[in-house]
Amino acid sequence: MSTQPAFVDDYLAALLAQASQLISAEFHEVVRAHGISVPEWRVLASLAGGEAISIGQLAGIAVTKQPTLTRQIDRMAAKGQVERLPNGDGDRRVTLVRITPTGAAMVAKLIDLAREHERRVLEPFGLKRAEALKNTLRRIIELHQRPDNAA
Repeated sequence: MSTQPAFVDDYLAALLAQASQLISAEFHEVVRAHGISVPEWRVLASLAGGEAISIGQLAGIAVTKQPTLTRQIDRMAAKGQVERLPNGDGDRRVTLVRITPTGAAMVAKLIDLAREHERRVLEPFGLKRAEALKNTLRRIIELHQRPDNAA
């Protein structure tokens, strides 16, 4: 009598969610140990090294609901970690957010630690398989991203 695996043991969305939760939880301990909250980390890491993006785009990248993110941006702007900018195309409904030098300095060491954590997570699979996995995930995101969160 052969038994089939439980549905969630073979369901892509469940596997992705479980893997993300486990890997993120490991690194979030490091984030908190460096005196940064997980929501701050998500915002700063999402903005690091990049151009200003809309709050809607940032919500998609940081996997945070927009109203929650807006309040987080308010707190971070008050600390000088991020800044709001007017939208260059004149649409006053869209606010852009950019990391400040203060925010970039805060997150620089954590980015190095995140890369090291990622290396340890992916090391058992080898470089080619790890890169193939990341390319597959990027493609899944591209194919399923909602237009209002697209870059």
